[in-house]
Amino acid sequence: MDRYPHIERPPEGESEWFEALMSLARYLRTPQGCPWDREQRTADFARFLTNEAGEFVEAVESGDDAHAREEFGDVFFTLLAAAAVAEEEGRFRLEDALRLIHEKMIRRHEHIFGDATAETPEDAIRVWKEAKRKERESGAAGA
Repeated sequence: MDRYPHIERPPEGESEWFEALMSLARYLRTPQGCPWDREQRTADFARFLTNEAGEFVEAVESGDDAHAREEFGDVFFTLLAAAAVAEEEGRFRLEDALRLIHEKMIRRHEHIFGDATAETPEDAIRVWKEAKRKERESGAAGA
């Protein structure tokens, strides 16, 4: 495990891989990590996402699943790197962002977790837009 100083043992399963990747993103920012990574700011990683997301779209559209898997990983790690820097900068914590998006997805799926109904994809979009409108009107976070 000397090659992987950011983790104690090889990950198993999704949650352990997630933790390993977040640990890696944070480790790269340390004095033992990468000088390039240490120089980046949240805004830098946010800008990198545009390129990475475009490469992911191209890979998916090409039908090359192996390439799509790789590009998805690039997008995902760039997001985690941005979160690591955002934590350092005091902008937000990853845990808070994860909690907020979970809550938002529950609110936006009122037809699953609430009283609205949706029988078709169009109904689901209507419910989503109505939930979003209500959030904006109330000033709810994540609108």
